[in-house]
Amino acid sequence: MGEDSSLEKLNEWYFKYSVEIYRYVLMMTAEEELAKDITHDTFIKAYRNMKNFRGEASEKNWLYRIAHNTTIDEIRKRKPLRFMVNTYTSIATNDYLPEKVAQLGESEEQLYRSLQKLKRPYREVIILRKIEELSIRETGEILNWTESKVKTTLFRALEALRKQMIKEGYVHETI
Repeated sequence: MGEDSSLEKLNEWYFKYSVEIYRYVLMMTAEEELAKDITHDTFIKAYRNMKNFRGEASEKNWLYRIAHNTTIDEIRKRKPLRFMVNTYTSIATNDYLPEKVAQLGESEEQLYRSLQKLKRPYREVIILRKIEELSIRETGEILNWTESKVKTTLFRALEALRKQMIKEGYVHETI
């Protein structure tokens, strides 16, 4: 693939997937500027590695995988305490809630806050399966998990989310 065609393909992918990639990263980090940076880095990495894209997974899953790995790398680089303080401060003040979440009612905000308190793998699988509505196969490809692990982890994650919400004094019939 030539440089011009790679750039055209990446541009097409950017317009097609950048909003959902950004939303995924924002829900993982709860920091608007960081999510923008990681989304930007995701597409730069995709461009640099376009020659390695063999089409074994869809371009969407490939981009999610790059975004996922880039997000995890960034979280690991930051001091965990600072990251968690920023996360909970952002959530508490509603400054960096995704627009979709910010427009929701109190019960949905509580759900989002509880989600942020789960361990990372649980948060990832819930976001990909239940919020981004990706298939079990797609989620497995992005997280590099088997379909069985996706199902098991999702079950455990939803149970942990339910317990977290009960702990915080909120019970919703659909959890």
